[in-house]
Amino acid sequence: MALFPLHLIPNNTRIDFMRWRMLTVGFMAVLMLASVGLIATKGFNYALDFTGGTSVELLFEKPADVDAVRDRLEEAGYPGAQVQTMGTATDLMIRLQPKDGGTDAEAINRTADEVLAAASSEDNPATIKGRSYVGPQVGQDLARNGIYAIVFVVLGFLIYIAFRFEWKFAVSAIITTLGDVLIVAGWFSLAGREFDLTLLAGLLTVMGFSINDTIVVFDRVRENFRSMRAEPLEILNTSINQTLSRTIITSVVAFLTVLALYIYGGGSLEGMSEAMMIGIVIGTASSILVACPLLTIGPLRVSKQDLLPKARDEEALARRP
Repeated sequence: MALFPLHLIPNNTRIDFMRWRMLTVGFMAVLMLASVGLIATKGFNYALDFTGGTSVELLFEKPADVDAVRDRLEEAGYPGAQVQTMGTATDLMIRLQPKDGGTDAEAINRTADEVLAAASSEDNPATIKGRSYVGPQVGQDLARNGIYAIVFVVLGFLIYIAFRFEWKFAVSAIITTLGDVLIVAGWFSLAGREFDLTLLAGLLTVMGFSINDTIVVFDRVRENFRSMRAEPLEILNTSINQTLSRTIITSVVAFLTVLALYIYGGGSLEGMSEAMMIGIVIGTASSILVACPLLTIGPLRVSKQDLLPKARDEEALARRP
């Protein structure tokens, strides 16, 4: 007997998702094009990870409050300063853009003195351990490595899905996943939030979350084509409904976890957690409303032959409960 019979989503839903497939795919395409337009015209507000700036290391007498230091620097005219601990709570690394944009030794020293004055407090003074200027070349290398990471992930997904399923599934999954990432990136371009390495990590996490949900649905599609005698539209609809409860519950739990990170993780993790929260919502919707509908359109239209299990998988499928 179930002591706590709570069901977020009924297990026997019969929602006709395929009925709205052209509308949902079209809406996704509009959002993707709008995101591309925003990124191309407005671009991103790149943080010091990509643009370069002055780096100052401070040693405090007592453990420092990172958020309080960041707030005092913003009041002193250094918005967006990156503040993080360096091994111990008394050692902070502060990276920021100089007010006058200077890169010579005099400008670096002047910026370091202003940072020291702003970050120190009466009950917790600090001393300067080091100061330096990080040039934009480092940021260019980071940006290039980020692009390489995205390309590597996309190619890995393509190879895995094409091997496990069929090339139409692989193309559909990649379009859906890249659409999710583009929409999240477009939001940050529109909002003007700083684009740093943590936000890039959030975008890569969005890719992994989106592709995971899509693969779960595709796996159910393949199994249903072995056990059901029906048209592709009906099988796709049934597969989405059968995985709907699992998809929603997984997404809610993941969203609550990232929400806690957003609230309690501090300013340095806000960008990553915000990207992940938006990505979870968009990725969940796309895995339900876009991934399978793409398999009914144009050259991606699947047939019974496409969806029949491959010969090498029959033995493994037969062992499944």
